[in-house]
Amino acid sequence: MEKVGLGILGMGTVASGLINIIGINNSKITGSLNKELVINKVLVKSLDKKRDVNLSQEVYTTDADDVINHKDTQIIVELIGGISPAYEYIKAALNNKKHVVTANKALIATHGEELEELAYKNGVSLMYEASVAGGIPIINTMTDNLCANEITDITGIINGTTNYILTQMAENNLEYEQAVKDAQALGFAEADPSSDVEGDDAAYKLSILSTIAFGQRINVRDIPKEGITKISKEDISYAKELGYNIKLLASASRKGDEIELRVHPAFVPASHPLSTVKNEYNAVFLKGNAVGGLMLYGKGAGSLPTGSAVLGDVMHIVKTGGKAKDDLKKENKYLIANKAHKQYYIRFEVIDKPGVLANIASIFGKNDISLASVVQRQKNGDETAPLVFITHEVDRKNINAALEEIKDYNNVTQIASIIVVENFK
Repeated sequence: MEKVGLGILGMGTVASGLINIIGINNSKITGSLNKELVINKVLVKSLDKKRDVNLSQEVYTTDADDVINHKDTQIIVELIGGISPAYEYIKAALNNKKHVVTANKALIATHGEELEELAYKNGVSLMYEASVAGGIPIINTMTDNLCANEITDITGIINGTTNYILTQMAENNLEYEQAVKDAQALGFAEADPSSDVEGDDAAYKLSILSTIAFGQRINVRDIPKEGITKISKEDISYAKELGYNIKLLASASRKGDEIELRVHPAFVPASHPLSTVKNEYNAVFLKGNAVGGLMLYGKGAGSLPTGSAVLGDVMHIVKTGGKAKDDLKKENKYLIANKAHKQYYIRFEVIDKPGVLANIASIFGKNDISLASVVQRQKNGDETAPLVFITHEVDRKNINAALEEIKDYNNVTQIASIIVVENFK
Protein backbone atom coordinates (compact mmCIF):
# COMPACT_ATOMS: atom_id res chain seq x y z
CA MET A 1 0.00 0.00 0.00
CA GLU A 2 1.22 3.50 -0.86
CA LYS A 3 2.53 5.47 2.09
CA VAL A 4 2.14 9.19 2.79
CA GLY A 5 4.89 10.64 4.95
CA LEU A 6 4.19 13.16 7.71
CA GLY A 7 6.63 15.42 9.52
CA ILE A 8 5.46 17.02 12.75
CA LEU A 9 6.93 20.21 14.19
CA GLY A 10 6.26 20.25 17.93
CA MET A 11 5.20 17.60 20.41
CA GLY A 12 2.69 19.22 22.71
CA THR A 13 -0.94 18.50 23.50
CA VAL A 14 -2.30 18.74 19.95
CA ALA A 15 0.52 16.72 18.41
CA SER A 16 -0.05 13.98 20.98
CA GLY A 17 -3.73 13.95 20.09
CA LEU A 18 -2.99 13.74 16.37
CA ILE A 19 -0.57 10.82 16.79
CA ASN A 20 -2.93 8.96 19.11
CA ILE A 21 -5.89 9.36 16.74
CA ILE A 22 -3.79 7.99 13.87
CA GLY A 23 -3.02 4.99 16.07
CA ILE A 24 -6.53 4.44 17.42
CA ASN A 25 -8.35 4.89 14.10
CA ASN A 26 -5.66 3.58 11.78
CA SER A 27 -7.83 1.04 9.98
CA LYS A 28 -10.59 3.60 9.32
CA ILE A 29 -8.08 6.20 8.12
CA THR A 30 -6.28 3.75 5.86
CA GLY A 31 -9.57 2.45 4.47
CA SER A 32 -10.79 5.97 3.73
CA LEU A 33 -7.55 7.02 2.00
CA ASN A 34 -6.49 3.68 0.56
CA LYS A 35 -3.08 4.89 1.68
CA GLU A 36 -1.14 4.61 4.93
CA LEU A 37 -0.07 7.62 6.96
CA VAL A 38 3.49 7.25 8.25
CA ILE A 39 5.11 9.64 10.74
CA ASN A 40 8.70 10.03 9.60
CA LYS A 41 10.08 12.69 11.94
CA VAL A 42 8.88 14.74 14.92
CA LEU A 43 10.63 17.89 16.16
CA VAL A 44 11.00 17.98 19.96
CA LYS A 45 12.90 20.11 22.46
CA SER A 46 14.29 17.13 24.37
CA LEU A 47 15.01 13.60 23.20
CA ASP A 48 14.90 12.25 26.76
CA LYS A 49 11.37 13.26 27.73
CA LYS A 50 8.83 10.44 28.08
CA ARG A 51 5.73 10.89 25.95
CA ASP A 52 2.30 9.30 25.97
CA VAL A 53 2.39 8.23 22.32
CA ASN A 54 3.43 5.06 20.53
CA LEU A 55 6.40 6.19 18.42
CA SER A 56 9.89 4.77 18.16
CA GLN A 57 12.71 6.86 19.59
CA GLU A 58 14.33 7.15 16.14
CA VAL A 59 11.46 9.33 14.94
CA TYR A 60 12.33 12.20 17.30
CA THR A 61 14.78 14.95 16.40
CA THR A 62 15.85 18.32 17.77
CA ASP A 63 16.72 19.61 14.28
CA ALA A 64 13.86 21.13 12.29
CA ASP A 65 15.69 20.48 9.03
CA ASP A 66 15.40 16.73 9.66
CA VAL A 67 11.63 17.15 9.54
CA ILE A 68 11.31 19.72 6.75
CA ASN A 69 13.83 18.12 4.39
CA HIS A 70 12.97 14.44 4.87
CA LYS A 71 12.87 12.93 1.39
CA ASP A 72 9.85 10.69 2.06
CA THR A 73 7.70 13.36 3.71
CA GLN A 74 4.94 15.04 1.72
CA ILE A 75 3.05 16.88 4.49
CA ILE A 76 4.47 19.02 7.31
CA VAL A 77 2.27 19.57 10.36
CA GLU A 78 3.22 22.67 12.37
CA LEU A 79 2.07 22.51 16.00
CA ILE A 80 4.60 24.73 17.75
CA GLY A 81 2.39 27.80 18.05
CA GLY A 82 3.44 31.45 18.17
CA ILE A 83 4.97 33.42 15.34
CA SER A 84 8.66 32.51 15.39
CA PRO A 85 10.18 30.04 14.60
CA ALA A 86 6.90 28.58 13.24
CA TYR A 87 6.81 31.23 10.51
CA GLU A 88 10.32 30.42 9.31
CA TYR A 89 9.65 26.66 9.42
CA ILE A 90 6.45 26.93 7.39
CA LYS A 91 8.11 29.14 4.77
CA ALA A 92 10.93 26.62 4.44
CA ALA A 93 8.48 23.73 4.10
CA LEU A 94 6.42 25.49 1.44
CA ASN A 95 9.54 26.45 -0.51
CA ASN A 96 10.54 22.80 -0.26
CA LYS A 97 7.21 21.99 -1.97
CA LYS A 98 5.74 20.29 1.08
CA HIS A 99 2.06 20.67 1.95
CA VAL A 100 1.55 22.33 5.34
CA VAL A 101 -1.16 21.87 7.97
CA THR A 102 -1.15 24.14 11.02
CA ALA A 103 -3.26 24.97 14.06
CA ASN A 104 -1.49 28.30 14.53
CA LYS A 105 -4.12 31.07 14.66
CA ALA A 106 -1.66 33.88 15.50
CA LEU A 107 0.50 33.02 12.51
CA ILE A 108 -2.37 32.66 10.04
CA ALA A 109 -4.01 35.88 11.25
CA THR A 110 -0.78 37.88 10.82
CA HIS A 111 1.01 36.15 7.91
CA GLY A 112 -1.73 34.08 6.26
CA GLU A 113 -1.82 36.05 3.00
CA GLU A 114 1.92 35.82 2.46
CA LEU A 115 2.01 32.10 3.27
CA GLU A 116 -0.96 31.29 1.04
CA GLU A 117 0.72 33.10 -1.86
CA LEU A 118 3.90 31.11 -1.19
CA ALA A 119 1.91 27.87 -1.16
CA TYR A 120 0.28 28.79 -4.48
CA LYS A 121 3.65 29.67 -6.00
CA ASN A 122 4.98 26.24 -5.06
CA GLY A 123 1.86 24.30 -6.04
CA VAL A 124 1.11 22.99 -2.54
CA SER A 125 -1.60 23.40 0.10
CA LEU A 126 -1.66 25.42 3.31
CA MET A 127 -4.55 24.32 5.54
CA TYR A 128 -5.52 25.54 9.00
CA GLU A 129 -8.92 24.20 10.09
CA ALA A 130 -7.65 23.61 13.64
CA SER A 131 -6.66 27.27 14.08
CA VAL A 132 -10.24 28.19 15.01
CA ALA A 133 -12.63 26.43 17.41
CA GLY A 134 -10.69 23.20 17.93
CA GLY A 135 -12.69 20.22 16.71
CA ILE A 136 -15.52 22.26 15.14
CA PRO A 137 -15.15 22.17 11.31
CA ILE A 138 -15.98 25.84 10.92
CA ILE A 139 -13.47 26.83 8.22
CA ASN A 140 -14.25 23.95 5.87
CA THR A 141 -17.96 24.50 6.46
CA MET A 142 -17.63 28.12 5.36
CA THR A 143 -15.34 27.48 2.39
CA ASP A 144 -17.02 24.30 1.08
CA ASN A 145 -20.51 23.61 2.41
CA LEU A 146 -21.60 27.26 2.48
CA CYS A 147 -19.68 28.43 -0.59
CA ALA A 148 -22.97 29.30 -2.36
CA ASN A 149 -23.89 31.73 0.44
CA GLU A 150 -23.00 35.31 1.12
CA ILE A 151 -22.11 35.20 4.81
CA THR A 152 -23.42 38.36 6.46
CA ASP A 153 -22.90 37.64 10.16
CA ILE A 154 -20.54 35.64 12.38
CA THR A 155 -21.03 35.54 16.13
CA GLY A 156 -19.09 33.06 18.19
CA ILE A 157 -17.81 31.85 21.50
CA ILE A 158 -14.39 30.85 20.23
CA ASN A 159 -12.26 30.89 23.35
CA GLY A 160 -12.83 27.98 25.72
CA THR A 161 -10.79 29.45 28.57
CA THR A 162 -12.95 32.55 28.98
CA ASN A 163 -16.14 30.57 28.52
CA TYR A 164 -15.10 28.21 31.30
CA ILE A 165 -14.30 31.15 33.62
CA LEU A 166 -17.61 32.91 32.94
CA THR A 167 -19.55 29.65 33.36
CA GLN A 168 -17.98 29.04 36.76
CA MET A 169 -18.69 32.60 37.85
CA ALA A 170 -22.33 32.24 36.82
CA GLU A 171 -23.05 28.73 38.08
CA ASN A 172 -20.81 28.50 41.17
CA ASN A 173 -20.86 32.17 42.24
CA LEU A 174 -17.06 32.43 41.97
CA GLU A 175 -15.09 35.65 41.84
CA TYR A 176 -13.11 36.17 38.64
CA GLU A 177 -9.73 35.45 40.26
CA GLN A 178 -10.88 32.11 41.72
CA ALA A 179 -12.45 31.03 38.42
CA VAL A 180 -9.13 31.71 36.67
CA LYS A 181 -7.24 29.62 39.23
CA ASP A 182 -9.68 26.74 38.73
CA ALA A 183 -9.27 26.97 34.96
CA GLN A 184 -5.48 26.85 35.36
CA ALA A 185 -5.67 23.83 37.68
CA LEU A 186 -7.72 21.93 35.08
CA GLY A 187 -5.44 22.88 32.20
CA PHE A 188 -8.02 25.12 30.50
CA ALA A 189 -5.93 28.26 31.14
CA GLU A 190 -2.21 28.90 30.76
CA ALA A 191 -0.03 30.05 33.65
CA ASP A 192 -0.24 33.46 31.95
CA PRO A 193 -3.86 33.58 30.70
CA SER A 194 -3.64 37.12 29.31
CA SER A 195 -3.98 36.16 25.63
CA ASP A 196 -7.30 34.49 26.43
CA VAL A 197 -8.79 36.79 29.06
CA GLU A 198 -7.79 40.02 27.26
CA GLY A 199 -9.41 38.88 24.00
CA ASP A 200 -6.29 38.47 21.84
CA ASP A 201 -6.87 34.78 21.10
CA ALA A 202 -10.46 35.41 19.98
CA ALA A 203 -9.37 38.37 17.84
CA TYR A 204 -6.88 36.20 15.92
CA LYS A 205 -9.60 33.65 15.25
CA LEU A 206 -12.14 36.28 14.22
CA SER A 207 -9.59 37.74 11.79
CA ILE A 208 -9.35 34.34 10.07
CA LEU A 209 -13.11 33.73 9.95
CA SER A 210 -14.02 37.22 8.75
CA THR A 211 -11.35 37.11 6.03
CA ILE A 212 -12.99 33.93 4.72
CA ALA A 213 -16.54 35.25 5.11
CA PHE A 214 -16.11 38.66 3.49
CA GLY A 215 -13.46 37.89 0.88
CA GLN A 216 -11.01 40.56 1.98
CA ARG A 217 -8.09 40.56 4.39
CA ILE A 218 -9.12 41.52 7.89
CA ASN A 219 -6.12 42.64 9.91
CA VAL A 220 -6.28 41.68 13.57
CA ARG A 221 -5.29 45.27 14.39
CA ASP A 222 -8.64 46.40 12.94
CA ILE A 223 -10.60 44.38 15.50
CA PRO A 224 -11.46 46.30 18.70
CA LYS A 225 -11.16 43.93 21.63
CA GLU A 226 -12.13 43.89 25.27
CA GLY A 227 -11.58 40.95 27.59
CA ILE A 228 -13.36 39.65 30.66
CA THR A 229 -11.05 40.88 33.42
CA LYS A 230 -13.52 43.55 34.56
CA ILE A 231 -16.56 41.25 34.75
CA SER A 232 -17.77 40.96 38.35
CA LYS A 233 -20.20 38.79 40.27
CA GLU A 234 -22.51 41.80 40.35
CA ASP A 235 -22.61 41.94 36.55
CA ILE A 236 -23.31 38.20 36.39
CA SER A 237 -26.16 38.66 38.88
CA TYR A 238 -27.74 41.55 36.99
CA ALA A 239 -27.46 39.60 33.73
CA LYS A 240 -29.41 36.69 35.23
CA GLU A 241 -32.02 39.02 36.70
CA LEU A 242 -32.55 40.68 33.33
CA GLY A 243 -32.73 37.39 31.39
CA TYR A 244 -29.18 37.11 30.01
CA ASN A 245 -25.90 35.25 30.38
CA ILE A 246 -22.54 36.98 29.93
CA LYS A 247 -20.30 35.51 27.20
CA LEU A 248 -17.12 36.68 25.48
CA LEU A 249 -18.27 37.05 21.88
CA ALA A 250 -16.32 37.48 18.68
CA SER A 251 -18.59 39.11 16.13
CA ALA A 252 -18.40 40.30 12.56
CA SER A 253 -21.25 41.57 10.41
CA ARG A 254 -21.62 43.10 6.98
CA LYS A 255 -24.30 45.65 6.21
CA GLY A 256 -24.16 47.22 2.78
CA ASP A 257 -20.58 48.24 2.14
CA GLU A 258 -19.54 48.31 5.84
CA ILE A 259 -18.11 45.66 8.13
CA GLU A 260 -18.40 45.74 11.93
CA LEU A 261 -15.88 43.73 13.95
CA ARG A 262 -15.52 43.28 17.70
CA VAL A 263 -14.38 40.98 20.49
CA HIS A 264 -16.26 41.86 23.67
CA PRO A 265 -18.14 40.55 26.69
CA ALA A 266 -21.86 40.67 26.02
CA PHE A 267 -25.24 40.04 27.60
CA VAL A 268 -26.63 37.17 25.51
CA PRO A 269 -30.37 36.47 25.82
CA ALA A 270 -31.00 33.29 27.82
CA SER A 271 -33.25 32.10 24.97
CA HIS A 272 -30.47 32.23 22.36
CA PRO A 273 -28.49 29.01 21.62
CA LEU A 274 -25.16 30.75 22.30
CA SER A 275 -26.31 31.48 25.85
CA THR A 276 -26.39 27.75 26.67
CA VAL A 277 -22.77 27.07 25.63
CA LYS A 278 -20.87 26.24 28.81
CA ASN A 279 -17.35 25.64 30.12
CA GLU A 280 -14.67 24.82 27.52
CA TYR A 281 -17.16 24.37 24.66
CA ASN A 282 -17.21 26.68 21.65
CA ALA A 283 -19.97 27.60 19.24
CA VAL A 284 -20.17 29.71 16.10
CA PHE A 285 -23.44 31.19 14.86
CA LEU A 286 -23.43 32.02 11.14
CA LYS A 287 -25.99 33.79 8.99
CA GLY A 288 -25.99 33.27 5.23
CA ASN A 289 -28.28 34.92 2.68
CA ALA A 290 -29.50 31.51 1.49
CA VAL A 291 -29.15 29.14 4.43
CA GLY A 292 -30.29 31.60 7.11
CA GLY A 293 -28.94 31.10 10.61
CA LEU A 294 -27.08 28.00 11.78
CA MET A 295 -24.85 27.14 14.71
CA LEU A 296 -21.87 24.80 14.97
CA TYR A 297 -21.07 23.55 18.46
CA GLY A 298 -18.35 21.42 20.03
CA LYS A 299 -15.17 21.32 22.05
CA GLY A 300 -13.02 24.28 21.17
CA ALA A 301 -9.74 22.91 22.47
CA GLY A 302 -8.05 19.81 23.77
CA SER A 303 -5.77 17.10 22.54
CA LEU A 304 -8.19 14.88 20.63
CA PRO A 305 -10.70 17.48 19.30
CA THR A 306 -7.97 19.73 17.89
CA GLY A 307 -5.94 16.74 16.73
CA SER A 308 -9.03 15.56 14.88
CA ALA A 309 -9.26 18.87 12.99
CA VAL A 310 -5.56 18.68 12.07
CA LEU A 311 -5.99 15.12 10.82
CA GLY A 312 -9.01 16.17 8.78
CA ASP A 313 -6.82 18.65 6.89
CA VAL A 314 -4.12 16.02 6.37
CA MET A 315 -6.66 13.57 4.96
CA HIS A 316 -8.16 16.26 2.71
CA ILE A 317 -4.74 16.90 1.19
CA VAL A 318 -4.17 13.18 0.62
CA LYS A 319 -7.58 12.72 -0.99
CA THR A 320 -7.44 15.79 -3.26
CA GLY A 321 -3.74 15.82 -4.02
CA GLY A 322 -3.38 19.12 -2.19
CA LYS A 323 -4.53 21.54 -4.84
CA ALA A 324 -3.23 25.05 -4.10
CA LYS A 325 -5.78 27.83 -3.57
CA ASP A 326 -6.18 30.10 -6.56
CA ASP A 327 -8.44 32.80 -5.05
CA LEU A 328 -5.74 34.67 -3.18
CA LYS A 329 -6.35 38.18 -4.50
CA LYS A 330 -8.80 39.81 -2.11
CA GLU A 331 -10.06 43.29 -2.90
CA ASN A 332 -10.99 45.64 -0.08
CA LYS A 333 -14.62 45.91 -1.16
CA TYR A 334 -15.92 46.90 2.27
CA LEU A 335 -15.16 49.68 4.72
CA ILE A 336 -14.39 48.65 8.29
CA ALA A 337 -16.69 50.93 10.26
CA ASN A 338 -16.75 49.59 13.86
CA LYS A 339 -19.41 52.02 15.08
CA ALA A 340 -20.51 49.47 17.70
CA HIS A 341 -24.17 50.38 17.22
CA LYS A 342 -25.55 48.29 20.07
CA GLN A 343 -27.57 48.30 23.23
CA TYR A 344 -25.47 48.79 26.37
CA TYR A 345 -25.65 47.77 30.01
CA ILE A 346 -24.04 50.43 32.22
CA ARG A 347 -23.63 50.04 35.98
CA PHE A 348 -22.77 52.97 38.25
CA GLU A 349 -22.11 53.38 41.93
CA VAL A 350 -23.79 56.63 42.98
CA ILE A 351 -24.47 58.70 46.09
CA ASP A 352 -27.95 57.69 47.24
CA LYS A 353 -29.77 61.02 47.17
CA PRO A 354 -32.66 62.55 45.24
CA GLY A 355 -32.01 63.85 41.72
CA VAL A 356 -29.02 61.63 40.83
CA LEU A 357 -30.99 59.37 38.51
CA ALA A 358 -32.62 62.32 36.78
CA ASN A 359 -29.28 64.08 36.21
CA ILE A 360 -27.62 61.00 34.70
CA ALA A 361 -30.66 60.38 32.50
CA SER A 362 -30.48 64.00 31.35
CA ILE A 363 -26.84 63.61 30.31
CA PHE A 364 -27.74 60.48 28.36
CA GLY A 365 -30.53 62.40 26.63
CA LYS A 366 -28.18 65.24 25.65
CA ASN A 367 -26.04 62.64 23.87
CA ASP A 368 -28.99 61.10 21.97
CA ILE A 369 -29.07 58.01 24.16
CA SER A 370 -32.52 56.66 24.95
CA LEU A 371 -33.02 54.29 27.87
CA ALA A 372 -34.72 50.90 27.67
CA SER A 373 -34.70 50.14 31.39
CA VAL A 374 -33.38 51.31 34.75
CA VAL A 375 -32.67 49.24 37.87
CA GLN A 376 -32.18 51.10 41.15
CA ARG A 377 -31.17 49.18 44.27
CA GLN A 378 -30.92 49.73 48.03
CA LYS A 379 -27.80 51.22 49.56
CA ASN A 380 -24.64 49.11 49.79
CA GLY A 381 -24.39 49.70 53.52
CA ASP A 382 -22.83 53.14 53.20
CA GLU A 383 -23.89 56.23 51.30
CA THR A 384 -23.71 54.66 47.82
CA ALA A 385 -26.10 52.51 45.82
CA PRO A 386 -25.89 50.67 42.48
CA LEU A 387 -27.70 52.18 39.49
CA VAL A 388 -28.07 50.16 36.29
CA PHE A 389 -29.17 51.34 32.85
CA ILE A 390 -29.83 49.43 29.65
CA THR A 391 -29.90 51.70 26.62
CA HIS A 392 -31.59 51.36 23.29
CA GLU A 393 -29.26 50.89 20.30
CA VAL A 394 -26.74 53.69 19.93
CA ASP A 395 -23.22 54.22 18.57
CA ARG A 396 -20.47 53.64 21.13
CA LYS A 397 -19.11 57.14 20.53
CA ASN A 398 -22.32 58.55 22.04
CA ILE A 399 -21.88 56.33 25.10
CA ASN A 400 -18.27 57.45 25.47
CA ALA A 401 -19.21 61.12 25.20
CA ALA A 402 -21.90 60.78 27.86
CA LEU A 403 -19.62 58.90 30.23
CA GLU A 404 -16.93 61.57 29.90
CA GLU A 405 -19.45 64.06 31.26
CA ILE A 406 -20.90 61.70 33.87
CA LYS A 407 -17.52 60.82 35.39
CA ASP A 408 -17.12 64.46 36.44
CA TYR A 409 -20.49 64.43 38.21
CA ASN A 410 -19.76 64.46 41.96
CA ASN A 411 -22.58 62.11 42.86
CA VAL A 412 -21.17 59.28 40.70
CA THR A 413 -18.46 57.46 42.64
CA GLN A 414 -17.73 54.77 40.01
CA ILE A 415 -18.57 53.79 36.45
CA ALA A 416 -18.37 50.11 37.31
CA SER A 417 -19.27 48.31 34.05
CA ILE A 418 -20.09 48.90 30.39
CA ILE A 419 -21.18 45.74 28.55
CA VAL A 420 -22.82 45.23 25.16
CA VAL A 421 -26.34 43.80 25.16
CA GLU A 422 -26.95 41.58 22.12
CA ASN A 423 -30.45 41.29 20.71
CA PHE A 424 -29.70 39.15 17.59
CA LYS A 425 -32.21 40.76 15.26
